[in-house]
Amino acid sequence: MTSVRVRGIYATALTGLARSAGHSVVWASDPIRRRFDADFGEEPPAVDVSTTEDRLGVGIDGDPEGVVEVTETVAGVGRDALAWTDPAPRGAVFDAEVTDTVGGGALLDLGEREGYLPFDAAEGYVDTGDRFRVQVDDPEPPWSDARPELRTGVRTGGHLVSLDRGQSGPSADAGGERATELARTADLLDPDVPDGWGTHFRRPATDAGMDALGTALERAVAVADALDAALAEAPEDPAAGDLPRELATPLAGRWVRFGRESRFALDGRRRAVVPTMAGHHRIKAGHRAASTAVDFVEGVCGSAGVEEDDDSAGDAADGSFPFEATVRQFGPAEGDRVRIAHGKPDGRAFDLGRAEVTDLDPGGEVTLRRTMSGSGTYDGLGTRREPGDVAVTRVTEGRWWYPTVYRGEDGESKGTYVNVCTPVEVFPDAVSYVDLHVDVVRQPDGSVERVDDDELDAAEEAGDVPPDLAEKAREVASRLEEGL
Repeated sequence: MTSVRVRGIYATALTGLARSAGHSVVWASDPIRRRFDADFGEEPPAVDVSTTEDRLGVGIDGDPEGVVEVTETVAGVGRDALAWTDPAPRGAVFDAEVTDTVGGGALLDLGEREGYLPFDAAEGYVDTGDRFRVQVDDPEPPWSDARPELRTGVRTGGHLVSLDRGQSGPSADAGGERATELARTADLLDPDVPDGWGTHFRRPATDAGMDALGTALERAVAVADALDAALAEAPEDPAAGDLPRELATPLAGRWVRFGRESRFALDGRRRAVVPTMAGHHRIKAGHRAASTAVDFVEGVCGSAGVEEDDDSAGDAADGSFPFEATVRQFGPAEGDRVRIAHGKPDGRAFDLGRAEVTDLDPGGEVTLRRTMSGSGTYDGLGTRREPGDVAVTRVTEGRWWYPTVYRGEDGESKGTYVNVCTPVEVFPDAVSYVDLHVDVVRQPDGSVERVDDDELDAAEEAGDVPPDLAEKAREVASRLEEGL
């Protein structure tokens, strides 16, 4: 199968999942080695799996075939784990035009994504309309507000070794004798580095053996050869012709966003090798500071809140999740303002606005109030939207739907819209979920209608919504239609 390196808050669970699927986990951290009491290889990983900055999921990048295999394994953890292909993965090279400048950098149109080029990564003054040849240095998930970070140089990625186009000779993220040793290693390995490329040993290379370094160099050379071939076919002037222009994609990238049900399934995977409290990954995903608190609880109490026969997968774990303690420690609290973070099945996400928490029940129900601005009509309802209207939303942690009641300033009902979505998570600064298209509305006259089934059908056909998740959405919509 595939050699894979795993990092971040999901590392223990995903290490177990990857091993059970036949993948070879390499370069495991010391805690992972202790938990599994197993030998882990140190060959260069074909695929890297790392937790996203917002902790909602993971990025998977590396060898194209390996990325496909590992994504299938990771996304298979639960029906609300959704996966998307990155159109601008790490290492991809584009000719692109600056569309705008913002603080500290420029925005470039890459086609399906917009990239960010820091000013200090480009030579000279950068302005709107300028054209550059750029490479994706740090990709971003589709649901993030951040943009993939770009550079103007071309480099092969690698955990141990990279090659830099336009450089010469070896260099290393090390000093003294070790740097000299690595430089000699480059000569000994003799990997036939292409002309015009310099070898750079990364910090982990100082602990790697000759076999691992040799394999890493061979892979880097293969990528460099592919990049040279692709760039040889490209216009010499990156400003020539129609832009944007994708020139090379030597590596693949995919993103997996975990839903609440999947996080609890990952708890079960982790619990198989180390004590894991109820909601371990759910709590850690909500707040960066939560990791220390969760680790402390597990160090003192073990698998707190979990019965011996509780696998903590999906709804089975809801009763043991410490919602009240979690919100008391990390928020939100009554009076706080939170985002309604509305994810879409195609990977994008946007905020429906900020809402005030007006009531918070220890059992997981949270009431949110928004005052509307702007005019128009309410989607699905068709009733008039006017400034000063009030929207009251009631969400319940773990529920597959939530209602919003719209009223005018005079209190007159403008209808109720019930969103069907992946299980709601009440994080300290946001109510988070992925919308599943199909919804149910109740008009002011009491009539009930189910809407947007066609959008769910299209999303399922496009592969954005897995069949089992689509079926769950339809079941929820049917129950709501009957019950409203």
